[in-house]
Amino acid sequence: MLIWLPQPGLSGFNRGLTVLAVRASATWNDRFIRKFTMLKRISLIVLLIVASTSVFAQYDHPRKKDRVPSSEREGRWEGSVILAYQNGLKQSNEGGSEIDVDSTIGWGVSAAWNWTGNWNFSYRFMSTQPDYTALIVPEDSIETPSVINHKMTKTTHQFNVTYNFSKKAFTPFLVAGIGYTKLDSNVPDAPPSVGCWWDPWWGYICVSDWKTYKTSGFSYNLGAGLRWDINDLIFTKASYSREFVDVENGSIDFDMAILELGLMF
Repeated sequence: MLIWLPQPGLSGFNRGLTVLAVRASATWNDRFIRKFTMLKRISLIVLLIVASTSVFAQYDHPRKKDRVPSSEREGRWEGSVILAYQNGLKQSNEGGSEIDVDSTIGWGVSAAWNWTGNWNFSYRFMSTQPDYTALIVPEDSIETPSVINHKMTKTTHQFNVTYNFSKKAFTPFLVAGIGYTKLDSNVPDAPPSVGCWWDPWWGYICVSDWKTYKTSGFSYNLGAGLRWDINDLIFTKASYSREFVDVENGSIDFDMAILELGLMF
């Protein structure tokens, strides 16, 4: 992520501008350790799900089948609203720069189609606005490092595939998907552009537009959770996932706990 901030005393084209580079990649070793830790977590989740499905299989014995209601998901559309908790992260990057993103609450919406009682295909939109602190280390070692405290805007569009382990109303599931994520620093990269006009209702109006430093890239996510079809119309889902966002110099990983409440049609 590149951020330009006005600085007095510079000459030429760079007068009033200093390039502040916040690299979104850690060292190779740090990235390997994070990926390995995530794989261990996912493996643990998978083991727990496999264990739970074996319990469900025993519970689904023909003599007890009438005690476990079946869900009629196959061929039906569904929509849901999302409440998400995004965990904070802190990375130390090349040159000594650092970024510390706070935990935050976000929201989203989802639309999905149940191909079968097990397979689900969905589109999901997510938005969060965490506070962050960035330590900027200039390329010129003579200059003093700067600190930025601001609020980031993160939006993600995802296309996910979910596998429900059971066709019953209560089931564990795994989810994976790809998407596109935009990260906006909300730090202006230039003075605002101002436009003014006469409005027939509101009179003389002026609006300023700020361009900010932002980055975007492809992302993918992996997660696991539980689904409960409360009745033939209402369902809820709780899951934990990690989103891997590709940026110019590496990747940023966000952990999220997601709660959904939706309707089937």
